[in-house]
Amino acid sequence: MSVEVETVVIGAGAVGLAIAAELASLGRDVLVVERHHAFGTETSSRNSEVIHAGIYYPEGSLRAKLCVEGKKRLYAFAEEYKVPFNRCGKLLVATTEAEVSQLAMIEGRAIRNGVGDLTRLTVAEANRLEPEVRCVAATLSPSTGIIDSHRLMAAFETRLLDAGGQVAFNSEVVGIAPVSKGEFHLSMSSAGEISDLTCARVVNAAGLGASRIGCMLPPAKPEYVVPKLYPAKGHYFALSGRAPFKHLIYPMPSPDALGIHLTLDTSGAAKFGPDIHWQDDIDYAFVDPDARRAVFAKEIKRYWPALSEGALVPAYTGIRPKIYAEGTPPADFAVHGETEHGVPGFVGLYGIESPGLTASLAIAAYVAQLVGR
Repeated sequence: MSVEVETVVIGAGAVGLAIAAELASLGRDVLVVERHHAFGTETSSRNSEVIHAGIYYPEGSLRAKLCVEGKKRLYAFAEEYKVPFNRCGKLLVATTEAEVSQLAMIEGRAIRNGVGDLTRLTVAEANRLEPEVRCVAATLSPSTGIIDSHRLMAAFETRLLDAGGQVAFNSEVVGIAPVSKGEFHLSMSSAGEISDLTCARVVNAAGLGASRIGCMLPPAKPEYVVPKLYPAKGHYFALSGRAPFKHLIYPMPSPDALGIHLTLDTSGAAKFGPDIHWQDDIDYAFVDPDARRAVFAKEIKRYWPALSEGALVPAYTGIRPKIYAEGTPPADFAVHGETEHGVPGFVGLYGIESPGLTASLAIAAYVAQLVGR
């Protein structure tokens, strides 16, 4: 059986497209297979579109390292490919004296992660930037920004196609098996028909489907276990009317969530979220919008007391592909190659949630190194 394509990337979200474009630019023969009709229909298009600075993640983690590196790569890429973005900055706000020490801890972690541009602000300085924000202390993150995620993925696809790569939509992987060292057999379903494909390498960047794909491949190491998916829904509310903010506003996080953020899009419209709602399946329906709106309003008024009644409009939901259960410590990005599972030529990416969009180009370079070994 001869190899038909050198590398197959499963999943045409932001991370999958970034990986495929990186590999194609290095001269590899790359095919992206995507079960949906277009790129980025799941996690990559249902998020806050924030370019994160790398502030919150544990020191030494892949999330911290790849976020800081990815932010630099992403701004440069957006400028080169004319992807709309706004380096608007973010205010991290403490709304009570008890939260000031938490703000200081976040600043220290950010410095250890290589984020060296944070500035502590007095209340007066914070209010000069954002007059409607209520706080007792704030920190400015000037390198935080926002980006048009759809235009970004279109640019990744352009880079891929220009380098000779290909994308096959409406193609769902339903089976995968190693034939021999350096050769895989993939079965794909398209319009009810099954087709077969052989390739030398596989990158599983399927997001919400990554664990399912990973479990199709028998590991060479009996002790290896594919990370389990724990879907976590995040609700977003849009602000009716013009937003009186120019920066993103982030309150202090709680033990199990980062708080109800105020974010902007590239047009200046404001939205709030995400919250977190653990569930067992992939379901994008709003859960009890009226009750959730009340919770959002209460949290938002801690830092924006002037939020008017009826200003929050249900917008959309997103589902994060978490690989840790409710009540357990957050997991790092899991990028598993031969070292972990023992199968040469296969790389699996699990738990690529925030800051996955920011880190996408850094993840691509990281995976390219693994694939090149």
